[in-house]
Amino acid sequence: MFAGPRVVRRRPLLRAAVVGGTAYAAGRRSADARSAEAYQDQRLSALEDQQSAPQPPAPAAPQQGGGTESSMMDQLGQLAALHQQGALTDEEFAAAKAKLLAS
Repeated sequence: MFAGPRVVRRRPLLRAAVVGGTAYAAGRRSADARSAEAYQDQRLSALEDQQSAPQPPAPAAPQQGGGTESSMMDQLGQLAALHQQGALTDEEFAAAKAKLLAS
């Protein structure tokens, strides 16, 4: 018989560690994927709600033929109110105000 050092086979233990670690990582990835999918669903439903909301009325068109100053002030007041309500963005408000003042 061979009287050399005894070799202990540890592959089953190593294999169990690898399989367990792989299963843990796979489960972790699927949990991350589910949370990412839930976040995307929230974002999509928020966008759908935003798109289905009634659109704000367009700002009144400036009067042709040189309107009075009080009429212009009324229109500026309406634009400012729409801007404060959030119906107009900063850029839309600035463009409408510039158009009104240019006429």
